[in-house]
Amino acid sequence: MTAPPQLRRAEISDSWTRCAATGVSIDLPAAPVTLDEGALLLRRDTHPLGRVRPLLEDVLGDAVHDCEAVLALGDVDGHLLWVSGARAAMRRAERIGFVAGSNWDERVAGTNAPGTALRLDTPLVVRGGEHYVDAVRGWSCAATPIHDPATRSVIGVLDVTGGPRIAIPQTLAMVRAAARMAEAELARLAPGPGDDTAPGRPPADVRLEALGRTEALLTPTADPARAVRLGPRHSEMLVVLAAHPGGLTGTELAELVYPHPVGDATVRAEVNRLRALLGPEMLESRPYRLRARLGGDWCDVRTMLADGDVEGALRTYSGRLLPRSTSPAVEALAADLEWALRAAVLDSGRPDLMASWTRTAAGADDLEMWTAQHHHLPATSPLRPMVAAQIARLDRELAAPTPVRRR
Repeated sequence: MTAPPQLRRAEISDSWTRCAATGVSIDLPAAPVTLDEGALLLRRDTHPLGRVRPLLEDVLGDAVHDCEAVLALGDVDGHLLWVSGARAAMRRAERIGFVAGSNWDERVAGTNAPGTALRLDTPLVVRGGEHYVDAVRGWSCAATPIHDPATRSVIGVLDVTGGPRIAIPQTLAMVRAAARMAEAELARLAPGPGDDTAPGRPPADVRLEALGRTEALLTPTADPARAVRLGPRHSEMLVVLAAHPGGLTGTELAELVYPHPVGDATVRAEVNRLRALLGPEMLESRPYRLRARLGGDWCDVRTMLADGDVEGALRTYSGRLLPRSTSPAVEALAADLEWALRAAVLDSGRPDLMASWTRTAAGADDLEMWTAQHHHLPATSPLRPMVAAQIARLDRELAAPTPVRRR
C-alpha cells in the first residue's frame, strides 16, 4: 500500500496507519450496510439527533442541493441514520454505499470524514485522494462530531459529502456552525431539574433579545424589572456562550468572539466585567459556561422554522442577529438564520410571507423573492403592478454597467 502524493497531513497519515493495522481493504467496493430497515427505523426513533434533524435540514439543505452534495447524520458508531441531498448526488453516493444504514466507522470503511471525525472527536475535511479506500477517492467530505450538551460525550456526526467544492474551509465552518446550533437546541429541549416530561421545552431563567439590536437586552424571567442592556462585546459573548452550553475555554471563546487574536488575559478581564454586571450566579469558569438557562429571540425563530411555522418565524424575526457584530461566530449564526428564514419563505409559496420578507432590510432588493411573489400573486391582485415595478427596477440596476473609475 502506497499513500498518494497529496497525503501530507498527520491526522490522515495516522488514519491510514490505523486502517492498515485493522485490515481494511483498499479495494473495498462500498461501505457495508449493517442496519436492516427495522434496525434503522428503531435507531432513528430513539436517537436524540432525530429531534434536531429538521433544524439541520433547514440550515444546510439548500446549500447541499446547490453544490450537488449529500447531507448525512450518523450515530456514534458510524452508522448513517439519515442521508439526503441532490438526487443525482444521492445516486452516485449509492455506488460507494453512502446510504442510510451503512457503516462508515474508520475501522470498517477506511479514512473518511464522518468516521475519522468520530475517531478523533474533531471536525475534519477529507479530500479526494486522502480517502483510504480507492472507490471513495472521487469524493470530498467535511464532518464534525455532535455532542450531548450535558455530558459533552459524542452522540453522533454531521457530514456533507460531494465533489471538490466541498474541500474548502467555508464548508467545514458551515458544518461546525450547524452542529453547534444542534447542540444548543438539544440543550434547550432537555428537561430541567425535576422535569420528567422529556422532550419538553423548559422555560429559560433569563432571556436575551438580540435580533435587530446592536446591544442585546437581558431580562430575568422571574423579574423583568431587572432587565440589563449589554454592551456590544458582552452581547456577543452571551450569544456565543448560549450556542455552546457545554462551555468554552478562554482560547475558544477568544477565537469565536474577537475578530483578531487576543490573549487569555483579555478574555478573563471581559468575562469578569460581564460577571460583575450580571451577578456571579450567571457565569462559571473552567470552562466558561452559563449557569442559568438562557432563551433568545433568535432561538425562537430557529425553533419555529424547525416546527414548520414560517409565519411565526418571520413575525418574530425583527432584524439580523446583532447586526453590527464583528464576532466570527455571531456573524455565522446571523447569516445562517437569515438564510434559513429566507429559504423557508421562498419554499412556502405564500405571497403574503414573501411580501413581508421584501419589507425587511435583507429582502428589499431580493430579486428572486420579488419574482417569486409576482409568480404566486393572483392575477387580480392589486399588488401585481407594484411588485412588477420592483422587479423592473432591480433588473435595471443589475444590468447597469459598473462605472469605471478615472485615475
